[in-house]
This record gives sequence, C-alpha cells and structure tokens, in this order.
Amino acid sequence: MLSIKVDPNDSRSLVDQIVAGISRQIEERCLRPGTKLPSIRKLAESYAISRFTVVESYDRLVAQGYLEARRGAGFFTTAPREAPVRHAPSQGQKHNEELVWLVRRLLEAREGTVLAGGPWLPNEWMDEAGIRQSLSALARKSGTHLIEYGNPFGYLPLREHLVLLLSELGITARASQIVLTHGTSQALDLITRHFVKPGDAVLVDDPGYYNLFGSLRLHGAKLLGVPRNPDGPDIEALERLAAEHAPRIYFTQSALQNPTGTDMSPRASFRVLQLAEQYDFLVVEDDIFCDFQIRKTPRLAALDQFNRVIYARSFSKTFSGSLRVGFLVAGQAIADDLADVKMLSSITSSQFVERLLYSMLIDGHYRKFLTRLHKRLEEARLGAIHAFERLGLQLFVEPEAGMFLWARFAHVEDALMLTKSAESHGIVLAPGVVFRPHLQPSPWMRFNVTTCDDPALHRWLAHIAARPKDEWGLQAAE
Repeated sequence: MLSIKVDPNDSRSLVDQIVAGISRQIEERCLRPGTKLPSIRKLAESYAISRFTVVESYDRLVAQGYLEARRGAGFFTTAPREAPVRHAPSQGQKHNEELVWLVRRLLEAREGTVLAGGPWLPNEWMDEAGIRQSLSALARKSGTHLIEYGNPFGYLPLREHLVLLLSELGITARASQIVLTHGTSQALDLITRHFVKPGDAVLVDDPGYYNLFGSLRLHGAKLLGVPRNPDGPDIEALERLAAEHAPRIYFTQSALQNPTGTDMSPRASFRVLQLAEQYDFLVVEDDIFCDFQIRKTPRLAALDQFNRVIYARSFSKTFSGSLRVGFLVAGQAIADDLADVKMLSSITSSQFVERLLYSMLIDGHYRKFLTRLHKRLEEARLGAIHAFERLGLQLFVEPEAGMFLWARFAHVEDALMLTKSAESHGIVLAPGVVFRPHLQPSPWMRFNVTTCDDPALHRWLAHIAARPKDEWGLQAAE
C-alpha cells in the first residue's frame, strides 16, 4: 500500500518528495512490480496537493523507469532498477556539464563575438518583418485563440497542411498521425520519455546532435555511437552494435546531418530499415534541416511508411527560435501514445503560434523566404569552402545545402585545444568532442557558413594554420 510523507515545510519541492517516496518504496519492494498506484485525482485529494503536482511526479517516475503508464488503466509500478543503472546518471551528468557549457556560451555570447560554430541563422537573416506582419494580422482576428488551450495533437488546420508538405517528400500520413510540439527538441523528448527506460541501449550518430545526447543521459540511456560516413551511418558498425546490445531505438538524421552536413544514400537507408526489422528496433528520423535542402533526398519515413520509423521535424531554424513549432509523425497507435505523454508533461503546445505558422505557410510567404534563404546560404557556403581551401582546412564533405561545414586542420589532433585561443580572439568554436556520444577527442570542428566571412575568424584560422605541427601533437599527447 502506498504510504509517503509530504511536508510543505520541507526544503525539497513537493514533486521531489513524492518521487523520492514512491521510488524508495519500489526499490525496497514495499510496492511490488505491477502494483497500481492511486489515480491522479485520488492522490491529489489524499495529500491535499494539486493535480499538476501529481502529474509531474508520475511523469518523472515514468521517465526514471519506476512506473509505466497504461493507457486507460492508470499507472503501475515496474521492477526496481539494478544498482549499476542508479549510478549511471552521475557519469552522464559529468558529460552534460561540458555540453551545458557550450550551449550557454552560444546563448550568452557578447555582442561582437563570432559564433563560428553556432547552431542557428543570424537574426538579420530571419524574416522578422514577415513574422510581425502575420502576427499583427492574427492578433486582430476575433476568437479565443489568444487565451485558450489547444488540442493535445495541435492545431488541426496546420496538421492537415503538413500532410501536404510531407507528401512532397513521398511521406504518406493522416493528420491524426501528427503531433505538434515546441520544436524538435520536445518531439525527441516525448519519444525518449515513452520508449527509453534507464539502462536501455540507444543508437545515435557519431558525431551527432549534442542536445539529444544530453537528454538521453538524463533518462539513463546507454549511448551507442554509430560512426557517420559521407554516405550515412557505417552499416557494418550499426549491425555489430545491434547484434551485441539489442538497442531499443536509433536516433539519426538522413538529410543535412548535424554536424557533418551529409545525406544518407538510398543504399544506406534501405540497410538501416532492414537492420531495424532484423534486430527489432525503432528508428527516429530527425529532419530538422529539411527546409534548408533544395534537392530532396529519400527519407526513411517515405521508405518505411511508419512501420518502424518515427519522423520529427521543426520550423525553429527557419521560422523562429522564439516562436517554436515542431511536429512528429508516427503510426497511429504510437502517435496516440505520444500525444498522451505530451498532455501529461506540458498539457498542450501553443495554438496561437501554430496558427501564426499556418498563416505564413498558406499565404506563400514562407516559401518566398526560403527561396531567398537558399540563395544566400549557397553564396555563404561556397565562399566559406573556398576560404577554407586557401587556409588549409580539410572538409569532411562539401554539402549541397545547409549552413554547416565539418572541417579540421591536418596538424591538430584535438580541436578542443583550440577553444581557448579562439576565445581570446572573440571567437566561439564548436569543437568535435561535444558532438561525440562520450565526449571522445576529435580533430573536427563545426562551422556555420553564415559567420565564416568574418575577418577576425579568417585571421585566427590563418594563425592556427601557421603554427608548427609538433606543438599541437605534443599537446594532444599530453
């Protein structure tokens, strides 16, 4: 029988107290596996607390692997976690500290700082005037969209329009299979909350998206890096990891992969899906840079049609980093479950912002902006490639589109060693180490082509290129 202590005078939050009390009873087997917990309403009434407090507590316990949510039935205890899993987050937290450092440096950079590896477009490249115009028009419309909660799945007309956009990629889906989110980050978080339990093996790209790695560590996942080749994942390594570790899921990007800028070849795509079927794991296709691509390449979701693929995408990079709208698409049963997770963790997404994006999509404004953006990015990318060639930087590939270049100096074995020198020149680098699942040393760096025409960056790169090879080799060995 559940018996916990909730003290309003305790220094810990009510959520922390509930989570600690229930998890302790599960670990001590006072609550046996499969025990049904009180409903959200009943527990709230029993301890005179709000239902939102109970929802957050239960949701956190689900994420930590202590509870499982059974649709229409309630919350049930799972078997207590093994000791090694309880210790895993401490190492993950250590790794996450370095990722948090980088993200904060990017977000809090002083004016005049060159964000050489920044993850977004410069403000002046964004369509602020268009957003203001559509925002003003939407605000003047009568209705309750300014104040009311939306549907857990998101604004229906936008989802119906996304069905048309997906069809341009060969992806067939119904509006009911689409769940709108606060950017791709929330979409990936909902998937992780639902599918990944502490200790689960999870496949990720290496190098790959550092924020995803940090989130997976917070959930206690065991990260397995799949080396990224110019044509996609290393298939032999993927099969070896799948056979050895029985992963639950594989998070990857098939187009304009971050940070390498590579596209997955049709052959690699087919093999990924074959291995997913053979070794029984799901594939999450993060297509956040879709709108940067001019020549569309095959998507895993188009080949699979949501048998094993969950598709995630966002407009945050091109529409607005503040007014964030993303979405996920999955088979109907999975979409329903993920909508429930969204409702438990954040109630709904912003109907107002979803309406704003919808108005910009249907009036053609967004497509015109993308046409201008593609041309501007192409000029910046070609300029950066030519400059890097003159400076002796090696490119992993020459991307056809997008804003990232993955580059290195031949005489530098660990790009992390360059960060202090860059900082002293007012430059923030994105060294390859932070893009690796376990922060392994890397000679590579991510560059954002929109900042690569800065004279200060060129002077610093020339300075590094002229430094003797032995100096960097000795430092790397140390």
